[in-house]
Amino acid sequence: MSGTLYIVATPIGNLEDITFRALRMLKEVDLIAAEDTRRTGKLLKHFGIETPLTSYFEHNESAKGRRIIAKLSEGKNVAVVSDAGTPGVSDPGFRLVRDAVAEGIRVLSLPGPSAVLSALALSGLPMDIFSFRGFVPRTDGKRRDFFLAMKAEQTFVIYETARRLKKSLKIMAETIPLAEVVVAREMTKMHEEALRGTALSILTDIGDRDLKGEIVVCLRTAPEEVKMSSVTEELKRLLETGHSVSDAARTAAKEFGLKKRDLYQEAIRLKEE
Repeated sequence: MSGTLYIVATPIGNLEDITFRALRMLKEVDLIAAEDTRRTGKLLKHFGIETPLTSYFEHNESAKGRRIIAKLSEGKNVAVVSDAGTPGVSDPGFRLVRDAVAEGIRVLSLPGPSAVLSALALSGLPMDIFSFRGFVPRTDGKRRDFFLAMKAEQTFVIYETARRLKKSLKIMAETIPLAEVVVAREMTKMHEEALRGTALSILTDIGDRDLKGEIVVCLRTAPEEVKMSSVTEELKRLLETGHSVSDAARTAAKEFGLKKRDLYQEAIRLKEE
């Protein structure tokens, strides 16, 4: 009889956020598969847990995943943990779960800390419909498209590094200037803070500060920006299908009830990109 794969959420900062059930399971399983063994090792040491630890991350997931599935098939119980928070969110943990399910292995999820849900809860933004978009792309062009593609009447949650946050806020200020933005930094830790406003006002508030730590951004675009986002996508489609800048601007303007001259410069920018 096969063992059980436990998805165990671990603290995103404050170690007191781990659940009693998570601690018990980490002690009882035969093996813990961790995205970062050094980071998880510190957590285990803090709580006096001596369960064997193995690495399972993006660059070894194929080979290591097969070994973990083999152990589960032998009847061993395995816990999978990420660097912090709930496994499977922007880490390879979901692949291990997918493979276990495909093999008919029992999978159980232990609820606990989540950076996405923690940021949403403190954002004050509507949560009736929200979309998690992972990490912001690194290049400016892809980053611009990333923000332009966001639709309103829903809230978006993204991850960004402290080093690249100002650049993303600058592009957000250019592409979705009316969006309501909340930057949650170092959640559950000593220096936790939430910066609120538009991308431009938050940039102004940050000023010359050299921000550090884990960053989660929640945002909700304004209805006016949804229309412009849709217009931009239509302009791109028209240009990609062979329309001239002038024809693309004219066609999109007619479709969305706008003036051609208001779209001409945007069409030129898209053509140049």
